[in-house]
Amino acid sequence: MNITVPTSATNASTVCVNIEDSAISDFLMSVYILSFIFGLIFNVLTLRPIWHQMRRQNVLGIFLLNLSISDILFLLTMPLWINYYLKNHHWELGVITCSIAGFFYYSNMYISIYLLCSISVDRCLVVIDPLRSKTYRTSRYAWAQCFGVYIVVIVMHIMVLVHDNLKDAHDDINKNDRCYETYPMERPVALFNLLRVCLGFLLPLLVLAVSYWRVLATVGQSPGLSAQAKRKVRLLSFGSEQRGGPCVICAGQ
Repeated sequence: MNITVPTSATNASTVCVNIEDSAISDFLMSVYILSFIFGLIFNVLTLRPIWHQMRRQNVLGIFLLNLSISDILFLLTMPLWINYYLKNHHWELGVITCSIAGFFYYSNMYISIYLLCSISVDRCLVVIDPLRSKTYRTSRYAWAQCFGVYIVVIVMHIMVLVHDNLKDAHDDINKNDRCYETYPMERPVALFNLLRVCLGFLLPLLVLAVSYWRVLATVGQSPGLSAQAKRKVRLLSFGSEQRGGPCVICAGQ
């Protein structure tokens, strides 16, 4: 499939990118298939131990439950995108289905990212100020934070549904419909997407980096912990974060 950009002078179309049968599409499809299979299996397997944590009103368990649910909803959209790449970027399910699939895909991806940030900040507070953090580390606080993440991300992506002009994603030359591959983008849409990337990836990356830097610094300077205890704290702090890896890998859509 050729992505075309109309020129104002000649009112013709110039081919910019040929993505039909591309190695990138095959690679993305392979990554999505593996992520769907392993991600779904591992997230379902983690639900039982997370539920045991929930029954004990564990704050981390609340974050992990919401993260698993978000990851599962995210993974359930992947067969649609796998089919899209299998068909060489031919979307055959209509504009409404494209909008709904994109809404759930991106919303749950960003929800997972922000929940991972919440977990990292929670782990950081436990390590650097365990006594004062007890005041805020309650199940009510954790649920409120999770719902806050849901509301912010969902409202933001409702704006995406309103402003993304997906009806223009029809390629009259190749008789082909695309999904979230409309080029050139209108300036407001392009700026909004740039802002979404900054707030959805760069800001969380900064939060994660600062949180774990504080954890490592605090643990390393603690005179009352043995080397083995320090290593255990580091592993526990990083362990909860590693389960978000598939979400980050699949963010290339």
